[in-house]
Amino acid sequence: MTGLRRVALVEDDEAFRAALAERLTLAELDVLTFASAEAALKVLRPDFDGVVVSDLRMPGMDGRQLADRLIAMDPDLPVVLMTGHGGVTEAVEAMKRGAYDFLTKPFGSERLIETLGRALEKRALVLDNRRLAALSVETEEPIPLSGEAAATLALRAAVKELAAAEVDVLIEGETGSGKEAVARAIHAAGRRRLRSFVAVSCAALPDDDAEARLMGQEAGVGSGLVRRREGRIEQSHKGTLFLDEIDLAPRAVQLMLLRVLEEREVLPLGAAEPRTLDLRVLAAAKGDPAEAMAGGALREDLFWRLNVVRLRVPPLRERRGDVPLLYARFLARACARMGRPLPAMTDAVRRRLLDHDWPGNLRELSNYANETALGLAAIEPAPTDDLSLADRLGRYEADLIRRALSDHGGDIRRVTEALRIPRKTLYDKMARHGIQPAHHRRKATGDGEFPQ
Repeated sequence: MTGLRRVALVEDDEAFRAALAERLTLAELDVLTFASAEAALKVLRPDFDGVVVSDLRMPGMDGRQLADRLIAMDPDLPVVLMTGHGGVTEAVEAMKRGAYDFLTKPFGSERLIETLGRALEKRALVLDNRRLAALSVETEEPIPLSGEAAATLALRAAVKELAAAEVDVLIEGETGSGKEAVARAIHAAGRRRLRSFVAVSCAALPDDDAEARLMGQEAGVGSGLVRRREGRIEQSHKGTLFLDEIDLAPRAVQLMLLRVLEEREVLPLGAAEPRTLDLRVLAAAKGDPAEAMAGGALREDLFWRLNVVRLRVPPLRERRGDVPLLYARFLARACARMGRPLPAMTDAVRRRLLDHDWPGNLRELSNYANETALGLAAIEPAPTDDLSLADRLGRYEADLIRRALSDHGGDIRRVTEALRIPRKTLYDKMARHGIQPAHHRRKATGDGEFPQ
């Protein structure tokens, strides 16, 4: 999911083709040149990651025929035609049949580059939507372990190795990074997978009932129980016990857990003898476990008892290349759950996925996918720089005006209607942001014109 820069230039006039290619290259575009429509068709494919610019009148297959062939191959491939005044009628007809735009010679270089910029943005969204549709297909891989970033590959390899080992593991990672999902993946890939995975939220244990919940309680006199109550730890016998946010457990509970880890047995309330357990323990801290120990939140002896193997779950900012895939899977699940169609990628969503640091990690990304499925996702991507609020609003305002001008071909009357602002206000804002409406008009000319 990156910005596109490729332009396929089809022009039979060698000198004009070379001059135009040079201009586009100076604008930091990646230009492929072709002397004929036939030559271009041999190379261009439906997944071409760019746009096509073609002269209208050429020997052999002309630009309109080329546009027809390309649009039949991929209806979403933008094709921009160049024509002299005598070919405007043909160019308009080509647009009715799916061409993206046309420019009348002589045209300004800025006009061409701006048109290509809009076309490339459109093409990027189309290709991103296709990729997201493909990525949204469910796989057996749990979402936190999905992706091909180096950090993700290392995490998957570590999970595979630890699944085969019978050692306790201390899992560390930022909030929302998927620590419990990683613990479940370790359990699911190991020999205990047919037994229970029991997750205990240590932060939610009540002080007055924690021992009974964890250790269990015998029925009989004084307990008020008709039947024996099995504790959460015993429920994980021959399976896996996951202790989440163990650094937030009360100190008395931490001491209790330390004895369980050391002895591998529990003594239910009211029981005369302890019960031996076969279990594997995976634990996670809300923050850095070493810092929690140093700060006194986590008992030192418990930390060292758990710290047989430490596994770090990387934050999302260290696996940015996985964000589109993870978002696609979250979005597909959200839409399926809500009974909604999969929404198309918008430019605002695309920019947010690329630019945002996702401090809330997978949880934040999942919430954003839910908002998108409901149509509630914010239009403005989260800023990643140090601009003031006024500057951010100004940037957003300028972007809206440019888009309105582009959508309406520079027609000021239609732009004022679309934005619902007076003409004078629009001109004042364009002057403030340095926006030239002529650059958005169909037949704009200017410096650096290309001759007919």
